[in-house]
Amino acid sequence: MDALTKLNVLGLVLSAVLVAMACVKADRVRAWRRNVNPSGPELPDSAFVAARLLFLALAGLGVYTAVQGFGVSDRASWSDDELTNAVRQAADDLDGFTFQADDAGHPLAFTDYASLIEEKVYEYGGGDAPEYGVTADSAGGNTAGDSSFTVTADGADGAFCTRVHRTRSTKDDYTPPGITGGEGALTYPGYRLAVSVRDGEC
Repeated sequence: MDALTKLNVLGLVLSAVLVAMACVKADRVRAWRRNVNPSGPELPDSAFVAARLLFLALAGLGVYTAVQGFGVSDRASWSDDELTNAVRQAADDLDGFTFQADDAGHPLAFTDYASLIEEKVYEYGGGDAPEYGVTADSAGGNTAGDSSFTVTADGADGAFCTRVHRTRSTKDDYTPPGITGGEGALTYPGYRLAVSVRDGEC
């Protein structure tokens, strides 16, 4: 339980205490006052009404603040369900993904597979999931053709092994037009990804 969640729980507990105080009978309070200060003046009924209204108002404010705080806490970290759905949808989206690369085989549309996976997980995280905290850690022995990444997120206990397999796709080659028009001299080779995901670390 993080600090923000603990603070929200404390707010609910204090609100419950205020409601309990508002429910204490006036005769019991008067008897307690007489025991503590026998010479003190009697409290009028209006004072108890005002105190009850104040306690209930403060309790309502405390509950409202705690509920809003739980919403903020939920949006500040990933849940297991959010990560599970986002990773699986990201894998489905990337399966069959095509791109072009330079002569060295470096993709032109993105930096690397890890950043591509993280970007897609953020995209499918949903409204309550934060746009940060996701990490795609490269497994040992990765190559340009076959790579595996363990995907985790802040706040979520689960981990997912995402495997990326790259194949050559000549139909996705791209030849930009030349300076004078027509077909240029340089062709960027196309590639296609096959992406799968399973529960657990790689």
